[in-house]
Amino acid sequence: MRLISALVLISLAVVSCKKDDPTISDNIAINNGMMVICEGLFQQNNSTLSFVNFNTNQSLNGFFLQTSGRELGDTGNDMKRYGGKIYAIINGSSTIEVISGVTGVSIKQIAMVEGGIAKQPRSVAFYQDKILVSCYDGYVDVIDTSSLEVEQRILVGSNPEGMAVSNGMLFVANSGGLNFPNVDSTVSVVNLSTFTEELKITVGKNPAGVEVDDQGDIYVITRGDYGAIPSRLNKINTTSYAVTQFTFDASSIARMNGSFLIGYSDFSTGDNQIGLFNPASDVMTNPTFLDLSAVQTLYGITYHPGLDRIFISDAMDFVTTGYVFEFNGAGIYENSYHVGLNPSKIVFYD
Repeated sequence: MRLISALVLISLAVVSCKKDDPTISDNIAINNGMMVICEGLFQQNNSTLSFVNFNTNQSLNGFFLQTSGRELGDTGNDMKRYGGKIYAIINGSSTIEVISGVTGVSIKQIAMVEGGIAKQPRSVAFYQDKILVSCYDGYVDVIDTSSLEVEQRILVGSNPEGMAVSNGMLFVANSGGLNFPNVDSTVSVVNLSTFTEELKITVGKNPAGVEVDDQGDIYVITRGDYGAIPSRLNKINTTSYAVTQFTFDASSIARMNGSFLIGYSDFSTGDNQIGLFNPASDVMTNPTFLDLSAVQTLYGITYHPGLDRIFISDAMDFVTTGYVFEFNGAGIYENSYHVGLNPSKIVFYD
């Protein structure tokens, strides 16, 4: 989320809208494609979903408005599929949109409010029959997958963000981002048998993205201070809880089979890169795995193991509708798709 002059943002966003995007009447089937959450502009209530049909290579932008008859909300931060449902986390509106994994139509909107105060949900993870949602008010909410009701809240750290589950434990990155420059530097370890925090592990400053490898160890992106303290990848050994910090630049992480795709985007220089990292040996095997010369602003990385395809979200200049670039598993460019404003997370309809 970036704060820029509202008048400039609105005028540029209107100019950049594509007028010939297909609509529901064009009979774009809701299968063999991908749904992209586009976070829009902070406080502009213009988050959207785009649906890309792989059979026709057409993008249906404004998908949620057309299927559910209302706007998605303000600042969509995360989206994942679990079972037959898709969960879209809308931070600014403080809602969770539960969407059918078959039709793409909204099933329920969950209001994330406590005592009249917005919880500001940020990221989502899953464990057995529970949905786990990090909230910027310092808690992880536990939601039942059947009732879609919040059952309890787990106190963690300041402004929690990314999460991952390993060996019955939930690892939660406490960013403290709203207190910048006095950010947090811890990862909470939550026992999922008792739904209580057992300890905090100190990593680098401003932790955000979290992933787990095939051995169950946890990898955390720490964003530093966007200046003197660089963004780095950190490893938590889940047996000893020892922390290792790597020395290369890293601002995003995504699993690709047994490896990780490690992204880095320098907003000041416009430099984007994605490397291939082997967590078994903790070695960056190819620091320039993808040719990102056509990507203006790296904003998301998603891998589809069934298709063996890598999808890169490009936010462009943050006020122009973006693109998703498709590469095969060997890192060769295949295609690109025009989507909504500030695309980030992707789920698939197979």
